[in-house]
Amino acid sequence: MDVVTIGETMTVFTPNEEGPLRHARSFSMKFAGAESNVAIGLSRLGHSSRWISRLGEDEFGDAMQSFIRGEGVDVSYVTRDPEAPTGVFFKELRRLNDTRVYYYRKDSAASKMTAELLTDLAIQDAAYLHITGITPALGNSCQSLLDKAVRIAKENGKKIVFDPNIRLKIWGDETEARHIITKYASKSDIVMPGVAEAEFLFGSHTPEEFVDHFHELGVETVLLKLGKEGCLISAPSVRKTYVPGFFVDRVVDPIGAGDAFASGVLSGMLDGLPLAEAARRGNAMGAMATMVNGDVEGLPIRADLNLFMNGGTEDVTR
Repeated sequence: MDVVTIGETMTVFTPNEEGPLRHARSFSMKFAGAESNVAIGLSRLGHSSRWISRLGEDEFGDAMQSFIRGEGVDVSYVTRDPEAPTGVFFKELRRLNDTRVYYYRKDSAASKMTAELLTDLAIQDAAYLHITGITPALGNSCQSLLDKAVRIAKENGKKIVFDPNIRLKIWGDETEARHIITKYASKSDIVMPGVAEAEFLFGSHTPEEFVDHFHELGVETVLLKLGKEGCLISAPSVRKTYVPGFFVDRVVDPIGAGDAFASGVLSGMLDGLPLAEAARRGNAMGAMATMVNGDVEGLPIRADLNLFMNGGTEDVTR
């Protein structure tokens, strides 16, 4: 197994037209979650990935597990809860470059995940453990689950990859969020924050100073996401280096771009690419994800990714 990831995925309803949600009359049903997005992105690029979670014993849970399994992701460690529902959220496409999200995930099945859900076998065969700051925001039992996952990974010499993915709508308490996110960053080998997340943790600084702060926590490799500008990378073998992004004519849906970036970077690392080349692949994946509505719908297969990265396009394929 190349990558194991742990976290909640929800059913997402997206209106079929732009404008305030109150005017929407028809919706498309899809599935979205930071961790499963990464697992699917890796699978489409030919890597093996495992997603660990808990779903309700309901129709949404049935459909979601089937969909993610159909993407080639191992779901053998996904459990079902007959007493708690699968989480739901709604996207609001108010206008171009203005997307909002409304969660209905309180007391969801995933929020009741516990350390007992996890066995050493689930992580021992992986090269990387990928976690995000969303899972600990779901509650103390989910934090105990991540703590156990981190312990197993460290005991077995696995690299830990952490995306802060700060969701203040879930945390509520900013002080607690800052403390716990910093804790998981300090236990990780690779961290992939956005600029806004770094500013939340450390205050106002330059990108280079943000990277230094993460290194001071003990993080070995930092990839600071800079949106359309690309990313700033830093590691023991790489001086602070800016890796430019890819131009996109029109951003359709920015949600999920960070997860696509993570899957691209991990794919590059698994392929043995230098960090800058892995980051470039991540930038390309992030750019492609924004061009399609949905969290995973824009994630490419390897042939399409290579075409995009090489600047090749075809108006019509015949």
